[in-house]
Amino acid sequence: MPDAVAVPADHPEMRFAEPSESTVPLTLLTAEAFDAWRLAQDPGARNWAEANGFEARLGQVLVFPSDEGHPGAALGGLGTAKARARSRFALAGIAAKLPAGTYQIADGLPGSAEDLEAEVLGWLLAGYAFDRYKSVKGAKARLVAPDGVDVERVEAMARGEALTRDLINTPTSDMGPELLEAEFSALAAEFGADFSFTQGVQLLEDNFPMIHAVGRASDQAPRLLDMRWGGAGPQLTLVGKGVCFDTGGLNLKPGGSMALMKKDMGGSAAVLGLARMIMSLALPIRLRVLVPAVENSVSAGAFRPGDVLTSRKGLTVEINNTDAEGRLVLADALALATEEPSDLVISMATLTGAARVAVGPDLAPFYADDETALNLMSASIRAHDPLWRMPFWDPYEKMIEPAIADLDNAPGGGFAGSITAALFLRRFVNDDTRYVHFDIYGWNPSAAPARPKGGIGQGTRAILAALPDLLGL
Repeated sequence: MPDAVAVPADHPEMRFAEPSESTVPLTLLTAEAFDAWRLAQDPGARNWAEANGFEARLGQVLVFPSDEGHPGAALGGLGTAKARARSRFALAGIAAKLPAGTYQIADGLPGSAEDLEAEVLGWLLAGYAFDRYKSVKGAKARLVAPDGVDVERVEAMARGEALTRDLINTPTSDMGPELLEAEFSALAAEFGADFSFTQGVQLLEDNFPMIHAVGRASDQAPRLLDMRWGGAGPQLTLVGKGVCFDTGGLNLKPGGSMALMKKDMGGSAAVLGLARMIMSLALPIRLRVLVPAVENSVSAGAFRPGDVLTSRKGLTVEINNTDAEGRLVLADALALATEEPSDLVISMATLTGAARVAVGPDLAPFYADDETALNLMSASIRAHDPLWRMPFWDPYEKMIEPAIADLDNAPGGGFAGSITAALFLRRFVNDDTRYVHFDIYGWNPSAAPARPKGGIGQGTRAILAALPDLLGL
C-alpha cells in the first residue's frame, strides 16, 4: 500500500495564535452601530474612516497604522442584519482582507456562544488553501481565541474540515482507491484506531459482491476499508461513499458531467473529516467507519445494464443504469454495518443530481426519523451548517421494485431521484437500527467567506453538534 502523501499532516495556519506585544486590536461594527462609533471618536479617527470610505459594510476592513507604520488597530464591518442573513461566516470575510498579523477582537463579538464559535471557526477556515500543485495562500491574518471559545473543539472542527477538503480536491491520479486506503490507514494510526480492509477477489469470498462488481473494471482493485476506535460508550457507525472516480461505467457520462467526478468520493471524505473531529475530541463513544473504495471504470470486465447482482444482504438488484453505482457499494457496506448492534448508523454520499436540483449546492439534504431529524435540524442551526430534511416516502417504495429482481438501482420516470435512492439504501439497514442518510454535494462552485471554490464538508459539524442528544452523551 502506498504511503499517505496527499493530505498535509497539519494546517498550522488553521490554529489560533498566541497573543504578543504586536497583537492588533480588532473592533467589529455593524452598519447600525457605525454612526454611534463614529461620533465617539476623535477627529483623526473619524477623518481616517471617512477618507477610506469605511461604513461598516459586510466584510469591509479598515486598518489604522501605528507610528511605526505597522497595523496599530483595525475595524471590521458586519454590515446590516439583512446582509448578514444572506451570508455566512462574516468574520471570515474580514480575515481574508486583513494584512498579515495577529489580531484580537476588542469589541463587537456576535451574541450567542454558538454564533461566536461559528464565526471564529470561519476565521480559521479562511486560512485554508489547497496548495499541493501550485503555490497559493489562504488568509494571512491570525486570530487570538476570544474568551469563552472552546479552542480544542474549534481547532478539531477546522482540521477535520481541512482533511475533507484536501481529500476531495486531490484528483484521482493521486487519490484512487489505493491512496484513499493509505489516507484512511494513516488517520487510524494517528489516533490508535484498528484498521482492516478487504480487497479484490477477497470481496467475493467475504460476500461483498456489489462492491466488487462496481470496482472490478478498474486497474486499482476495489476494497472495503474498516476502522474501529473507542472502547466504551454508545456505538456510532459512519459509512461513506468512496467512488474515487465515476465514468458512469458502460452508461458513460458525457464529458461535462465527468469533469468533477474526482469529488464522487466526497462521502468518504466527509466521514473521515467527522471521524477526525470525534477522535480529536476523545468523545466517549465507540466509532466505526466503513468506506467502500472503488473506481467505476470501463473495460471488458465492467458490470452491464441489465445485469442482476446479488447483494451481501441477499437482495437481488437489477442494474438499469451503471451510473447509479454509489448506492450499490453503499448497500453492501450498510448491510455489514447493521450485522452488529449500533446506536446510530449514518451514511454520507455524493449520490444524486436530483438532490442538487432540489436544494442547490449549499444545503445538505438528509433522511431520518422524526426525532432524529429534529435533533439534526436544531444542531444545524446552532452549528451554522445548513441541512434540509427530505422524506423517506414509503409510497415510492414500489418505484424501486422492478419485474425480475428485488430492487432496481435506477428507476425510470425521472421523479424523486434522491428519495428513491434513499429508500434503496434503507432496504439494506435492519428495521430496528436508527439510520440517517445524507445526499451531499461536497463541492463549493464559487468562492465565499471561509469556503474557497472546491471540495467542502457538509453536515459534519451539524452531526457533531447533535451527537450529545442523539447518543445521550
